[in-house]
Amino acid sequence: MTLTVGSLFSGIGGLDLGLERAGMNVIWQSEIDPYACRVLKKHWPEVPNHGDIKQINWGDVVQPDVVCGGYPCQPFSTAGKRKGENDPRHLWPWVREAISQLRPRYAILENVRGHLTMGGVTVIGELAAIGYDAEWRIVSAASVGANHRRDRIIIVAYPNSTSRQQQLKRQVQESNIGRRGADVANAQSGDGRNPESHGVRTVYGQATELRKQGWDSRPVSDWWQTEPDVGRVADGVPNRVDRLRGLGNAVVPQVAEVIGRLVVEHATYN
Repeated sequence: MTLTVGSLFSGIGGLDLGLERAGMNVIWQSEIDPYACRVLKKHWPEVPNHGDIKQINWGDVVQPDVVCGGYPCQPFSTAGKRKGENDPRHLWPWVREAISQLRPRYAILENVRGHLTMGGVTVIGELAAIGYDAEWRIVSAASVGANHRRDRIIIVAYPNSTSRQQQLKRQVQESNIGRRGADVANAQSGDGRNPESHGVRTVYGQATELRKQGWDSRPVSDWWQTEPDVGRVADGVPNRVDRLRGLGNAVVPQVAEVIGRLVVEHATYN
């Protein structure tokens, strides 16, 4: 099974890279920063970039199995003024609309730890309002062997039981025009689900266990031996400021890979 991915706020492709390492396939992206767009074009030359999320007509976009995105953190970050919904960079409503219109099997969302105390409850509530259950955990880069913490909230959302039944009915009705088959839905009641099936409670442990199963021949701690030099004190590095900003905004691919593999594992059995 290969899950398809639609990537929002793609940046330089940290989430995209990690999810592809997990076995998924990115089929479209959405990014407006000029430097980040050049990076995406270099590494995903055949993947369309739909540009500004505010301007996208979701009816014209291919429906993916997974919508992912690290929507702007500045409205919630403790390093900023925390204006929340009053910040012009507050773009969660457009993410909600994308999920509501596209109805993916999963949404994988990322933001700063401060989102827990500002805006996070609203996001979970609005996901529920459009028919999605969600689970969330704080995951750090250190949990997958990095030498820094970089705590981030990861939200994994999936259709609730009522939404799944409605989606299944719609997919059966539309099957004659090539929509995805009924096997993508799970009409099993959400009340009896095992939360561990989605769990990212112990990400380092999950990564270690997956490694033992043979999906990666390298120890988790070795993932970082080829980490590129950031070059903070180098002279004459092309696009140095853009590179630093891109790295600072990016999702750590190793984290995205572990989360992605958990989602793939769940999708395989549901």
